Amino acid sequence: MFEATTILAYKSDEGAVIGGDGQVTFGNCVLKGNATKIRTLYSGKILSGFAGSTADAFTLFDMFERILENKKGDLLKSVMEFSKEWRKDKYLRRLEAMMIVLDKEHIFILSGTGDVVEPEDGKIAAIGSGGNYALSAARALDRFNNTLTPKDIVLESLKIAGELCIYTNTNIKILEL
Repeated sequence: MFEATTILAYKSDEGAVIGGDGQVTFGNCVLKGNATKIRTLYSGKILSGFAGSTADAFTLFDMFERILENKKGDLLKSVMEFSKEWRKDKYLRRLEAMMIVLDKEHIFILSGTGDVVEPEDGKIAAIGSGGNYALSAARALDRFNNTLTPKDIVLESLKIAGELCIYTNTNIKILEL
């Protein structure tokens, strides 16, 4: 069983941030501790991160980038088109990966079944093995601390997830808009 990844995204009036840990495990073995699971899309205007099978995620990244180009970087239109294509394609429906995509206005989780989910609060999203740990920490920090920057909230939340989840480490990478 392939277990890996914690990706956390946070969007506020101050900006958009995504972060991810670096651990990839297979069963009870760490295969890699410094993997990069986040990247920018559409000339650095969109942030994205993936959880799941690496090969499947790169397939999804390529497809999503193509759609973003066709929609001239409109994230909302792109995720809707992406979902339509994902559901129609028999090959894509078997991919084992999820993505978070965000810009300064929107944040979405793209599920392995072609669903598009906008977080309830519209500003914090997490995926992966340690996603719920990071999400809980980010919600608490967002709710009770008004001095942290979005980058600090993502960093500290991922550190907390790394302390709790055996499939998450604290080799954290962060991108921001």
